[in-house]
Amino acid sequence: MAAPMLRAPGLLQPLRAPLRGSLGAARCPPSPAALPGPLPVLLAVAPGPVPVRAMAGHNRWSKVRNVKGPRDAERSRLCEKMARMLRAAAREGGPEPSLNPGLAAVVAQCRALNVPKATIEGALRSARERPAGGSRVLLSARGPAGALVLLDVRTDNVRRSQAELRTLLGRHGASLTDDVRHAFEAVGVVRVSGRTLAMEAALEVAALAGAQDVVAEEEEEEEEAELKFLCDPSALGGVHQHLVAAGLRPMAAGVEFRPRSALALPDGARAAAERLLRALAECPGVVRLFHNIQDGPAGAPGARSAPAAPPERQ
Repeated sequence: MAAPMLRAPGLLQPLRAPLRGSLGAARCPPSPAALPGPLPVLLAVAPGPVPVRAMAGHNRWSKVRNVKGPRDAERSRLCEKMARMLRAAAREGGPEPSLNPGLAAVVAQCRALNVPKATIEGALRSARERPAGGSRVLLSARGPAGALVLLDVRTDNVRRSQAELRTLLGRHGASLTDDVRHAFEAVGVVRVSGRTLAMEAALEVAALAGAQDVVAEEEEEEEEAELKFLCDPSALGGVHQHLVAAGLRPMAAGVEFRPRSALALPDGARAAAERLLRALAECPGVVRLFHNIQDGPAGAPGARSAPAAPPERQ
């Protein structure tokens, strides 16, 4: 026998009352005071939305984007440039470092810069598999306010690299040109740590080694001071050997292109030229660049011009 269903005649009346009103009133719930019995108490203690409390912490993505991202990008560009230098040295003298002193020097430079071993081995393997691929090109450009730039480019496609550089230079008010080679002279440079040798002793060693001059590289940090032995490019190998025989350990040796005269730029043109140099230094195909821009603003005492990249090791 089914249990009788209990009805409360006055319980549903307040619930049905809003349905007789307008559409807007039908959507409004009845007030708790209109409901009989213990329902108002139950509705008063019914749980509502729980407020969310802000959690303390740090933005890891901001650190990755602003710190780690640019650092990894710069590291990747460095490894790519060193791989190009390895392939170029292997094509010039063979892919075996034991038989190619130039390649052995570039390998040592890669290790000093903490280039991954896999990158070094991959570049050498590529040089063995494609011995005729790629080339080395020296391009020249004219920048803002007549600034002159020489670019040492390593590429597998000369036309493509020229097109990319032409586009990059155009964005910074510069262009490729062929009439600036006369403004630079080739000089052999052997770099030695300035902390291992005094200037007086360096001049004596330079005279015995056949170097033309010794220049102290001005650095802000004392530990990075260098002595540069300057010589004719054809005598670079002999000077390097004499310095090694004298007990010195050259950090780098190569041919640099030094400007015959420095160009002083005003502040506006200098800022544009610095942006151009930074963009060229970040270009993967450009392994070295030289310019005739004077260090410091126009008219500054003691201003000088210097290459924007270190020479190759040999």
